[in-house]
Amino acid sequence: MKRILNSILLITVLFFNACTDVIDVEVPTEETKLVIEASINWEKGTSGSDQTIYLSKSTPFFETNGNVPVSGASVVITNNNDGSIFEFNDQNDGSYTTSNFIPVLNDNYTLEVMSEGETYSAQETFMPVVSILEVYQSTDKFLPEVLEVNFDFLDPAEEENYYYIKFKEQADAFPRLLDFKDEFVNGNLITVFNERQENEDINQVEYAPGDTVNMELIGVSKRYYEYIQLLINQSESGGPFDTTPVALRGNCTNQNDPNNFAYGYFRLTEISKATYTFE
Repeated sequence: MKRILNSILLITVLFFNACTDVIDVEVPTEETKLVIEASINWEKGTSGSDQTIYLSKSTPFFETNGNVPVSGASVVITNNNDGSIFEFNDQNDGSYTTSNFIPVLNDNYTLEVMSEGETYSAQETFMPVVSILEVYQSTDKFLPEVLEVNFDFLDPAEEENYYYIKFKEQADAFPRLLDFKDEFVNGNLITVFNERQENEDINQVEYAPGDTVNMELIGVSKRYYEYIQLLINQSESGGPFDTTPVALRGNCTNQNDPNNFAYGYFRLTEISKATYTFE
């Protein structure tokens, strides 16, 4: 009996020693690419003249230092309808700014970025959006104690419309993102709602009286809608049966080498904003 126990003890020790072996896994890496964050946003009620574009270099997936800012580039946007040219000034921190941009809804624009001997370009149409009509609170139909914030807007009839929507409670680090198209509700009054259920895993609590939520309704092109839909799906993935996230290709192409495209997207969008504080 003693011999059997000693044998079991020896096997157990060997087993746990084996579990401490370090296994090195080769993690595939991609070539560093330029990242172009060129979101030209025109908030309703403003001139839209102040705009900023950000340039950086991509970093490996497990890198914790964030993207590397890119300075010394040339950044220009041209209105293809009237030939207007808008140069963005290098702020030497990865940001490029202008204070004289002129937004014209439904006009077509071209972005050109020249950096490190490479020229990148993208084209997009300046997309309009309707106004947010009303903002109000309600409670979940099945969980009456859970607060929701809602806003209404009237979708234009007889045309395809695509929307990008943001909800952000002022204390949150990141907004909740939604994509929406009017395929089955064209021309109708649309209600969009957002609730926040308790989730201890991410330290999330339900909305409470006094919480303030900022909302944005953004009109986007069909191509950008498809791009942001994939991006949102990837950001919310993580289940055992979800597909592995991959780098998304935007609309910024390299004129010197098409295979060396830039990450990011050039978009021009009108935005309707609203803020609500729960009672």
